[in-house]
Parts: sequence; C-alpha cells; structure tokens
Amino acid sequence: MSIETIETDTSERIRYGPRERILQLGEMRLSDAECVALLLRTGQRGESAEQMAQRLLRRFGGLSSLADAAVREIGGEHGVGAARAAALGAAFGVARRLLEERMRPGASVRSSGDVASMVRESVRGLRRETFFALLLDARRRILSLRVVSQGSADFAIVHPREVFSPAVREGASAVVVAHNHPSGDPTPSAEDRDVTERLRRAGELLGIELLDHVVVGDGRCFSFAEEQFLPIA
Repeated sequence: MSIETIETDTSERIRYGPRERILQLGEMRLSDAECVALLLRTGQRGESAEQMAQRLLRRFGGLSSLADAAVREIGGEHGVGAARAAALGAAFGVARRLLEERMRPGASVRSSGDVASMVRESVRGLRRETFFALLLDARRRILSLRVVSQGSADFAIVHPREVFSPAVREGASAVVVAHNHPSGDPTPSAEDRDVTERLRRAGELLGIELLDHVVVGDGRCFSFAEEQFLPIA
C-alpha cells in the first residue's frame, strides 16, 4: 500500500499507510482508493493494494459502479482473483444491508447523509432525475418512502400535491424530500430552490412540516436544512 509521511510537532517523521490512517483519523479521512485497498489487503508483484484499488476504480468508473459490478467481473480483472473480489462484494453488500436497516419503516431518520445514501441506491444506474418523499410520523420515524416524480436528465417536475397527498393519506407529521442530479453535481438549481419554497408553504398550510430537501450527487449531497434555507428547529 502507498504511504503518507506526516511531520509531527517533534519533527519526528512517521510513515502512515491506510491501515494506520483509519485507526488514527477514521475512515472519513481516507480516499475511496485507500478504503478499497484495505479490503483488498494485498496487491501483487509490482502493484500495491492501493495501486490495484486505483486501477479498479478507473476501470469501473468510480466507487458506485464498482459496487454495482458482479463479483465474478471484479475477480476477472488482472491480479484481483476470487478472494479479493469476494471481500469487496461482501463489503458492498454489508453497506447496502445497513442502509436498508436504517431506512426501514419505523426507523428514525438520522441525517441528510442517510437520505442521500438511500437515494443513490434507489437511482443507481438511472440517468434521469427522480424525486422522493420520505414520510415521517410525529417522532420522526419512517412511515414510507415514495417516488413522487421522474423526469429527464436535467429536471423532474414536482407538484406539491404529489408530495403531500400520500403524506395526508398516511397521517404523516413531516416529510423529507430528495432528488438526484444525474450530472453528479449536487448544487441546487434555481428550480430546486423554487420547488423547496413551494413545498415549504404547502406544508405549512397542511400542518405537515417540510424538514429538508436533499439534493444528491456522486459522493456528495446538498441539504437545504443544513444550509439553513429552511427554518427547521
């Protein structure tokens, strides 16, 4: 694996690889390639585990596409083999199961990141915008997840009735809406801001609070609530 050299306060030079970095700093500070390298564990002659990870990410077009690939397809890549491919497949499978567990009916919504992960899984492979409504009870527990609109690669037309009709039917006290940007850039458009404001106003009239609007890109998301565009307590 490749290593990183860090200068300490005492001028002592310590060499950190991905394993040491995740123990000291946590996985959020690691790159995708470093995380994949830890799952691969070893490389091959002339290629470190991190170099192999970088090659796989380039070959499959990023982490999301690598996670979608069949284990046999990954194992067929030069030098990877069945054992390494199985380790990757199991890790991606655990991540999907954890997300399903967190987003099942009755579970509590923890963060915009959880909502973003749910959207990514739901739209994996699609190249058009899809708009979701996550319906919540008074204790912010999930009642259901609804697809309320599907559009083109550039936008999805959303009307407040498509969001709030199922919310009224199911007795929801609050909703979180989310949609993907197939371009991969989660920066909200002017239309996204207009939709958010219309939904917020409609929710006020109905007594159903709009908690957040999450825009999802590749590996990043934008939360209107976290950016304080929504007056959420």
